[in-house]
Amino acid sequence: MTLPQPTADTRWRCTLCGNLTRFDVTRSSKVVEYVHLDLAGEPKVEEREVLSETIESVRCRWCNAVDQIELVDRPGAQV
Repeated sequence: MTLPQPTADTRWRCTLCGNLTRFDVTRSSKVVEYVHLDLAGEPKVEEREVLSETIESVRCRWCNAVDQIELVDRPGAQV
């Protein structure tokens, strides 16, 4: 299941239980990172560019439903 990400005007909702706030998201990303190593060798990511990102699944934390997530309008969203 590929599900679009919420936007400024939409949010996720579980159609099974109505949850609007708690989800486990599994995503695949391809990124380019600028990693700075200090003199001790500890890495720190200072810049990150996301080249592509795909949401593979979204699971409801309340009822564990996986294929029951939909996009709905946010309250007050410009329709």
